[in-house]
Amino acid sequence: MIEDYWTFIVIAVAGFLATDIWRWLGVVAGNRLNEESEALYWVRAVATALVMAVTAKLIVFPNGMLADTPLWLRLGAAGIGFAVFLVTGRKVAVGVAVPMGLLIAGLWWIGV
Repeated sequence: MIEDYWTFIVIAVAGFLATDIWRWLGVVAGNRLNEESEALYWVRAVATALVMAVTAKLIVFPNGMLADTPLWLRLGAAGIGFAVFLVTGRKVAVGVAVPMGLLIAGLWWIGV
């Protein structure tokens, strides 16, 4: 009976070893780090840069339905959404909802 599930057991154990152990080690090590240290500023900067690079790639080189939208609409929605995000005190929900609403309204307006 266990022979039928051996592949799934290996995948589960390998998945645990590859991710969860490192997460727990990160939690243990993270409790000892100073939040104002230069190392954490660097980590935050790298993480932010990676997120922004992925976002820029999705805006400039989209796939799926977003690829059918004009570039000016994607850039405009992102720019206005970012401005509204800053004006509203960096509220993430607003920074996500506004560009989505602008994209939907723009798609409706141009008839896509």
